[in-house]
Amino acid sequence: MTIDDREREVRRRIAAHELYTDHAPGLERLEEERIRGKELADAYNRTAPRDQPGRADILRELFGTLGERVWVEPPLHVAYGNYTHLGDDVYANFGLTLVDDTDVFIGNRVMFAPHVTITTTGHPVHPELRTDGSQFSAPVHIEDDVWIGTGATILPGVTIGRGSVIGAGSIVTANVPPMTVAAGTPARILRTITDADREWTYRPPRTLTADDI
Repeated sequence: MTIDDREREVRRRIAAHELYTDHAPGLERLEEERIRGKELADAYNRTAPRDQPGRADILRELFGTLGERVWVEPPLHVAYGNYTHLGDDVYANFGLTLVDDTDVFIGNRVMFAPHVTITTTGHPVHPELRTDGSQFSAPVHIEDDVWIGTGATILPGVTIGRGSVIGAGSIVTANVPPMTVAAGTPARILRTITDADREWTYRPPRTLTADDI
């Protein structure tokens, strides 16, 4: 099997959500993609806060596609970078981690609080299937106007529907419908977002009681 054949087979397995390894002989181009993405992320993380033109240039080279008016606070961490696609007016706070072994699609006006992780990749449960580092990948879709809270983790294959909110610290293992609030470990739907939410006022946190045990 030639180098091209080996790489083509791995990419087929990724697209089919089959198990694969990405570090075998003949996969040097994949390794180079990963290293280049990490070099660009490292360069981005070392930019000066006032160097907005330089940051924009790096993001355009790093990501597969990049919309207008995207703001990413360093540090940013990527597996590849070039498999992530961002729409317009995306805001990512500190510590966004993108395990983008396959595509991550991020829509317009998406907001990330600090330390959000999006991973397209996981490993099989049985240890015998992990002895060679086998993994699987599935694309993640985050639709327009989503807000993801601090420390949330989005797992492989998940779609988060338009306008939804993911609570801080959530682990999202299933698709989230549009216009819903979901939170928890694993995340569950708490409620639907309605027109009543247009009336916004600050509500201070309640005080825990013995009934919360």
